[in-house]
Amino acid sequence: MLSKHKILIGITGGIALYKACEVIRLLKKEGAQVKAVLSTGAEEFARPLLFSALTGEKTYTNSDFFSAGSMPHIELANWAEAILILPATASFLSKLRCGQASELLLALLLATRAPVYLFPSMNTVMLEHPATQENLKVLRSYGYLIYEPAEGELACGEIGKGRLPEPLEILEVIKAHFKPKDFFGKKVLITGGPTREYIDEVRFITNASSGKTAYLLVKEAYFRGAEVFLLWGHKEFPYELPKLNYFSDIPYPKIITTLTTQEMFDQARAIFPEVDIGIFAGAPCDFKPKSSHTGKLKKREPLTLELELTPDIAKGLSKIKDKQITIGFALEEREKLLTYALSKKAEKDFNLLIANPLETAGADTSDYLILGPVFQEEFKNLSKEKLATLVFDLIGRLS
Repeated sequence: MLSKHKILIGITGGIALYKACEVIRLLKKEGAQVKAVLSTGAEEFARPLLFSALTGEKTYTNSDFFSAGSMPHIELANWAEAILILPATASFLSKLRCGQASELLLALLLATRAPVYLFPSMNTVMLEHPATQENLKVLRSYGYLIYEPAEGELACGEIGKGRLPEPLEILEVIKAHFKPKDFFGKKVLITGGPTREYIDEVRFITNASSGKTAYLLVKEAYFRGAEVFLLWGHKEFPYELPKLNYFSDIPYPKIITTLTTQEMFDQARAIFPEVDIGIFAGAPCDFKPKSSHTGKLKKREPLTLELELTPDIAKGLSKIKDKQITIGFALEEREKLLTYALSKKAEKDFNLLIANPLETAGADTSDYLILGPVFQEEFKNLSKEKLATLVFDLIGRLS
């Protein structure tokens, strides 16, 4: 996803710099070119060889600032497409706020036109000190992109705000950075996960859907600037999304728990008229017990359940569809896939229909058949993450 993008990691003198090692590894795994620059403080914690081994590149230290015949602060400033400062210590933030150029890392930040992400990390009291807060406020006004520290146990043993975010969260921030913001201003409704239909107050009918496809669609829409509403069939949302609203106008996705199919339908019907795009990636139960029992049924004798149909969410919303682009999903036996997909697309008035064979249910990769208004395309062994990107690329072509 980050193939060939040039990312510079500025590492300052805080104990949390150990997380920079994992960030570099994750960036490299995504195909990025990474270079590291150590502040004078960071040189006290770790040797340059550590980061050179991870990046496969020379690691720059303050001694390179004074190399004869070169201008590394300008060369590195011009090379980077994005710069991450992690951890950003209180001392470093203070120097940066004042525009100091007394060492290589500070000087290249003054010389660069690349976006700079600051990830502050320090003791809670230091973070809350008026001087630190004023420094952060001024740095934001300069255009630096500041990601709020996390809460938790700190290196000093105290509990509070000041932790460097986990490497995967930092990676997601950078992935979002390089996504086009072609859906900014658009509103997207996505359904995800299974619903449950209650037999009694503790037992219910459901299915094995993980909701992962919906999560990846939410992430893609969010990273591309959309305002996202997710109707989520599970009780908990187990996935993490970075908070882009720390430094942009992209709102954090609104996640609404809808346990039953009727709840999901009611919420969808309320939100649908306000959105531009509806993606029905959920796996709502098609049947529910005709009557639900109060309390907990006792295990005394065999139980016969009479089932009835639940609302068809996509079909119901197709009746009030105006200018919305709608996308549906179909899961069917491979030999019946095309016939079923064509029928479902027509019945529910989908602009796009994504179909995959029954035997790939739950797998991270699958074969997909995608039907559009005037095209039909097949994709082999496509990951769910790449599918999410493809879906929004196709929506962009329809808009």
